[in-house]
Amino acid sequence: MGDTPQHKIHLDESEMPTTWYNVIPDLPAPPPPPLHPGTHEPVGPDDLAPLFPMALIEQEVSMDRYIDIPGEVLDVYRVWRPSPLFRATRLEQELDTPARIYYKYEGVSPAGSHKPNTSVPQAYYNHAEGITRLTTETGAGQWGSALAYATAQYGMECEVWQVAASYRSKPYRRTMMEVWGATVHPSPSEVTDFGRQLLAENPDHHGSLGIAISEAVAACVADPAARYALGSVLNHVLLHQTVIGEEALLQLAKVGETPDVLVGCTGGGSNFGGLAFPFLREKMAGKMDPTIRCVEPAACPSLTKGEYRYDFGDTAGMTPLMKMHTLGHGFIPEPIHAGGLRYHGMSPLVSHIYELGLAEAISIPQRECFSGALTFARTEGIIPAPEPTHAIAAAIREALACRESGEEKVILTALCGHGHLDLAAYEGYLQDEMVDYDLPQDQIDEAMAAVPVLN
Repeated sequence: MGDTPQHKIHLDESEMPTTWYNVIPDLPAPPPPPLHPGTHEPVGPDDLAPLFPMALIEQEVSMDRYIDIPGEVLDVYRVWRPSPLFRATRLEQELDTPARIYYKYEGVSPAGSHKPNTSVPQAYYNHAEGITRLTTETGAGQWGSALAYATAQYGMECEVWQVAASYRSKPYRRTMMEVWGATVHPSPSEVTDFGRQLLAENPDHHGSLGIAISEAVAACVADPAARYALGSVLNHVLLHQTVIGEEALLQLAKVGETPDVLVGCTGGGSNFGGLAFPFLREKMAGKMDPTIRCVEPAACPSLTKGEYRYDFGDTAGMTPLMKMHTLGHGFIPEPIHAGGLRYHGMSPLVSHIYELGLAEAISIPQRECFSGALTFARTEGIIPAPEPTHAIAAAIREALACRESGEEKVILTALCGHGHLDLAAYEGYLQDEMVDYDLPQDQIDEAMAAVPVLN
């Protein structure tokens, strides 16, 4: 059915997934466990209890292939799910390609991105265990706004440390969080000892996700009524996002399509995993054979230039050590516009799948990404957030290769959020003020020198 003219592929509410998919039981080898930062022994539930509710700790280590979505979470999901799948027919025509391009649009959520797929269940499980306050970090502000929205649904407090570069360049993300009742600090901040230390050294510090995580974790452990919420990286976060891929499978089946190439932007890995894991399940079962490709910024290329080893998830070294592709927990990325992809490490689960050869990875500079975003916006009408412009650029590369070869490939990606609050980045590109950052090896080497060496 490759010649279908249908542009928007709907699912009925009754077709919305009622379970999350856990890819770990289907993998040929289990991922390495997180280690205690002090003893370097595998962490147990008691080690994680100061940070997360027990229900999420159980999901983090679960070997159940499917986990039921609570009815209370489904009730909130129904505000925007199922999300639409579009065929990018106008983009195809503009590129003069025989490829068929589909994108799953997650910008229809209240926060404008895929992040509420996990913020809502995280707030729900914390609320169910009597937690009244959540702390977190945010890069571009999408995760912070998603958690602020979710905590508002359950009458909880929310405190957010936003990477200073984004706090300054994206003030309306902060406003969005505050509208939903959150308290927002630039990170590094004057609120924590670690933040004050960094500001004393550099009052104009750009910040990083690793630093913001350290501050949010420090605030959490100081308050027995608080827990910490993470917007990407961990297994339970990627688990919650699999509603994206499960819906996309059903939608493509309605028009008789299976993807030949699946591309997703990767920073911490949740958007990519959410789209890719259900398709990876089908691939491992022999039902389809898509190429699965991670796309990351050239300025923060953890998969393509980072090392696969144990490292801290935060800058101060407070979190468990995780086996992941890392640029070093002290790495401070350039203040590129794709703030949500500026993290020093890749999800341990995505890193493991990459090491198993089940996915590949490329990096793309931001000017090419924004060029692709303009082409996309002018044909499909949606202005993408800076993060998914990486996947759009990769999809355009693939479509142009199909034009050269004559292959009629089916390309699938997730447009994980809109860019309505990122127009300053587009203005910079349109005014020819945007520059590309290609991360030099000596900067990686310097950050990697501080990564623990485990026996």
